[in-house]
Amino acid sequence: MSGPMIGIIGGTGFGRIADLLAVQSVELETEYGWPSAAVVIGQIDQASVAFLARHGSPHRIAPHRVNYRANIAVLKALGVTEVIAINAVGGIADWAGPGAIALPTQLIDYTHGRLSSFSDVGDRAVEHIDFSEPFSEPLRQRLLAAAVSAGLAVHDGGVIAVTQGPRLETRAEVARLRRDGNDLVGMTSMTEAALAREAGLGYASIAVSANAAAGCGGSEIITMHEIEQTLEEAMQRVLRLVRECLRHHSPGIS
Repeated sequence: MSGPMIGIIGGTGFGRIADLLAVQSVELETEYGWPSAAVVIGQIDQASVAFLARHGSPHRIAPHRVNYRANIAVLKALGVTEVIAINAVGGIADWAGPGAIALPTQLIDYTHGRLSSFSDVGDRAVEHIDFSEPFSEPLRQRLLAAAVSAGLAVHDGGVIAVTQGPRLETRAEVARLRRDGNDLVGMTSMTEAALAREAGLGYASIAVSANAAAGCGGSEIITMHEIEQTLEEAMQRVLRLVRECLRHHSPGIS
């Protein structure tokens, strides 16, 4: 494999990529501990890919328990230069109904107590990163171009509220998130995006609406069965999007 490697972090509903060829599984401890799972390295249409299951394999690690520092550190150590993150989210905006896919541009952090910086280790100097634009615009634009090429409906933009989890939000909380200007609500993208920025990695999110957030339509009670059914179909479209991006727009691939 040649050229820069792109990392893919899969979340709920996207725990593996069956399309990976020349697979090698790498278990590597970092100075921040062990990542969520072994990193699976391979190729998709000649693009070098490193895949990591955010919540472990099988899915077992709650969002607030993920060792985000180790996950980003291991991808960087393996030569990853950019990260495509797949994030299952709840839809707040009218356009973000179940199954909708978005490439967000902004986030608002509502988490607490997470280890979201490499700067708090030992005597390492504190780094105040610029986080005005939390997602990599060049990578986001390549994903948008890939969506057009693949004929996939993808929403350009949006604001993700990042909550603590693992519970879903109350109706009152979602009403507040809407007032704050959020379109989507998830539990993972802030921590990853901030650490990726510190590590010098480009980071973009493919946000997949698994359900309407509380009070935003749909069922009175949000069930995991409904979420799983929605994600099963939507993740097939996400895989098409990722493959199209890697085929035509991946760094190092002409």
